[in-house]
Amino acid sequence: MFHLLPLMLERAGIILIVAFLLSHIKSFRRIIHTDNQRISEKALLIVIFGSFGVISNYTGIEIHHNTIAENAWLINVEPDSAIANTRIMGIAIGSLLGGPIVGLGIGIIAGLHRFMLGGFTAAACAISAVVAGVAAGYIGKRRKQKSSITPWFAVSIGVVMEIIQMVIILLVTKPYGLAWDLVKLIGVPMIVINGFGTFLFMLIIRSILREEERTKALQTNTAFHIADQTLPYFRQGLNPESCKEVAQIMLRLTHADAIAITNDRQVLAHVGAASDHHVPMQRFSTGLTKKVLEQGRVITAKSKEEILCYNQSCPLLAAVVLPLQVHQNTVGTLKLYFTNPGHLNEVEKELAEGLANLFSTQLELAEAENQSKLLKNAEIKALQAQVHPHFLFNAINTISALCRTDAEKARKLLLELSHFFRSNLQGARQTLIPLEKELEHVKAYLSLEQARFPNKYQATFSIEPGLENSMLPPFILQPLVENAVRHGFSGVKSKCEISITAFSDEKKTNITVKDNGKGISPEKLDSLGKQEVLSKQGSGTALVNIRERLEGIYNTEAHFAIKSMEGSGTEVTVIIPLDRKGAYEEHVEGIFSR
Repeated sequence: MFHLLPLMLERAGIILIVAFLLSHIKSFRRIIHTDNQRISEKALLIVIFGSFGVISNYTGIEIHHNTIAENAWLINVEPDSAIANTRIMGIAIGSLLGGPIVGLGIGIIAGLHRFMLGGFTAAACAISAVVAGVAAGYIGKRRKQKSSITPWFAVSIGVVMEIIQMVIILLVTKPYGLAWDLVKLIGVPMIVINGFGTFLFMLIIRSILREEERTKALQTNTAFHIADQTLPYFRQGLNPESCKEVAQIMLRLTHADAIAITNDRQVLAHVGAASDHHVPMQRFSTGLTKKVLEQGRVITAKSKEEILCYNQSCPLLAAVVLPLQVHQNTVGTLKLYFTNPGHLNEVEKELAEGLANLFSTQLELAEAENQSKLLKNAEIKALQAQVHPHFLFNAINTISALCRTDAEKARKLLLELSHFFRSNLQGARQTLIPLEKELEHVKAYLSLEQARFPNKYQATFSIEPGLENSMLPPFILQPLVENAVRHGFSGVKSKCEISITAFSDEKKTNITVKDNGKGISPEKLDSLGKQEVLSKQGSGTALVNIRERLEGIYNTEAHFAIKSMEGSGTEVTVIIPLDRKGAYEEHVEGIFSR
């Protein structure tokens, strides 16, 4: 009996060597590190550990009439012979890792192969392989729900499964006497070696898990250290100065030989090797960057030809280029270059991917902060823009004159003026208000202007029923109407008409302010609303504020357009999402809930 131990240990060593080699394969490491494997991963576990069972069958020791028949790999077994092997070790471990379905698959593969080899215990061994696979898989699944699978727990399962195999051999194999003699000979060696082999196999797997955890912990620590140092610069957005500081920090804290950061048009910073021709503020030096910007995914290159640098003497031989994304749009790239392709390993690549994700989040936060400042500034400017001293003086003078001639009308105008300023104050403190409130603000303004110039201004409102309660940013319509009065009708002798239309279309609110004023010249129209346009009549700040606030609140979901021809009036269209919270607020909430 005991002379089988060294031979069995030799066979177990073969399986352990294969397991050690597998531990260096990334896909195998990922599977054993995952508790909930996908169907493809379960299938791979079945194939791998089923193969262990097949190898164990081939490397088994043939027992013929209680003696070792031969010490070579087995192709077939004599009808009155049996096999002492390590098959249960692979079945138990694979089943513990994959669950009962994986265990069943492993058991069928190993058991069917054992049955095909023959011998008087073939049927019993095939049955025990399936039983061990299902039982170990079920036990492993229950264990994972409460705790982890330790090497000693795996040893106990391996020993129990091997004992069950001996029991099945005694119950199924005929004649019973021959089966009993076989169990007395191989029982203890197989239980001991399978238990010992299971222990070593699980130690290998545990070392894999610990190595993965150490590597991820190191990567996380490095990534957060870099993110902490780069955050003040990314708060400034993607610009040459901030990107140069970020690139220098990364060059110092990673193993890359060069770091580059781009926006979607040009290189913003490049530090390290190849700085002579990878020059900031110029066009892209590599075709690889263009591919990443177009495809929005990580691309790795491990040769000069893959990098596609136009400079033939470029020392950069490997690179990983990662997209920087804001609101799922690629706004730039982060590039790590290496002069030795061997230095671009999986650890560096995963670190780079983690940094790219962190940098993208930092850029989103920076944009959120910037949009918040824009929103606040726009609100203040909008409030200030509404309170024009001349408008206030003119309104007071008009009311003062009416106090003697039409006291009731003067009282109504005082109420309108009060309502106008109340709307200013309330609007400056709110992100969204009902359309009805914005229309009241417009009507209050128009009533004061019409009192100054009776019969000069005619306003018509065409509002789709039900849209009164739809939400929109404050100070959107009143500045447009005021622009028409102050600029569109300046110097116009004929009757001035303003129409305000609002309707819904496919979850959008469409609002149009149209006048029959003198229109806008083409040279001013191109920049109006995009930047301040200095003129004697004003600077166009109100239109710029409206556009900035719409972009800040709704991102790309809002539309702001100005159409005009000299002598034919002006039409301003605002399209916003219908009855929804602002995208800016949702975006900020989403970032801080991650």
